[in-house]
Amino acid sequence: MLAALASKYVWWKRPDEALEQPQRIMAQVMDLGTWDDVQMLAAQVGDDRLRDVFAHAEAGQFSARSWAYWHYRLGHVEPGSVPPMPIRKTA
Repeated sequence: MLAALASKYVWWKRPDEALEQPQRIMAQVMDLGTWDDVQMLAAQVGDDRLRDVFAHAEAGQFSARSWAYWHYRLGHVEPGSVPPMPIRKTA
């Protein structure tokens, strides 16, 4: 399942290369995925795994819309209290 998603959502790498970072594939699907792909991923890996992917997301991995959706979808926040998105830190 991840290999098929990798070819669709991590288009800049070969699927076998993308599979070395499964959390990256899952984050891409969580951010850009179709409803069906997101539901398939959630059914396969479970909400606890998605929570882990989301908790370790890098700055820029999620759009503002996805950031808000996943906070609500995974039960991280009450309505109206989505925290700010992570920002990139430069030296």
